[in-house]
Amino acid sequence: MSTEPEWLVPASLDEALALRAERREGATVVAGGTFVGILVNSRLMAPEAFLSLQCVAGLDYIRADGDLRIGALTTHRAVELSPGVRAGWPALAHAFSVVASPRVRNQATVGGVLADADYASDPPAMLSALGARAVLRSPRGDRAVGIDELILGYYDTCIAPDELLVEVRVPAARERAVYRKFRSRSTEDRPCVAVAAVRDRRRLRVVVGAVAERPQEFQDVCALADGRELDRALAMEIGAGYAERIAAIDDARGSAAYRRRVTAVEVRRAIEELAAR
Repeated sequence: MSTEPEWLVPASLDEALALRAERREGATVVAGGTFVGILVNSRLMAPEAFLSLQCVAGLDYIRADGDLRIGALTTHRAVELSPGVRAGWPALAHAFSVVASPRVRNQATVGGVLADADYASDPPAMLSALGARAVLRSPRGDRAVGIDELILGYYDTCIAPDELLVEVRVPAARERAVYRKFRSRSTEDRPCVAVAAVRDRRRLRVVVGAVAERPQEFQDVCALADGRELDRALAMEIGAGYAERIAAIDDARGSAAYRRRVTAVEVRRAIEELAAR
């Protein structure tokens, strides 16, 4: 006979860290619960215990003074509507605004979308392109890792068993940034292909997400833009380079071959958008 999982509800971050260090893999961390709820309802996960962060104070904030700092319990909706984020990081605000529905965005958290490492989500590609870092805390101290270091594979991260993701830090806004989301199914809001592109005085960065287990970036392909104007021919060349190199999967949103074709188009369009700004 199945038993109900135990609920651990710490009232402070120190208490949460102590429980995390004590229980380690024995308790599943829950923030907004939107993705964990899907896994539990689908019987893909049956935790013995949940470590809920909902009552932990001090992890729900947005500080947009110089660099952008976002607490792990900040909701997607709060990022989407934040005047500071809209002013300094408009492409990031847009990426959060196209996640699912307002109902989901009012519940889903910034820390949760990264800690869950759900490949078919919007924010990771944009955060990666912007050079964001996740702050991981444990009784041993803090460490900050890039999004490319954080997400290791399907629902797998570098977060240690005694660590909690407590903050996301995004460098001061780049000159131009774009986020494009391609949906292949009208009944589902999850992306088939997600493209984030950023251009500053030094270089172009293009990160493609939702096509495989982790966001992908090809710096040598982006280097084709060094010292050149972003015109249609260059955009097509880089799009074709990404389509050739991208590692894609087959799933309900599209085959690997379909994703490669979409990648070529969406990378081209993202670069053309950058050129027009």
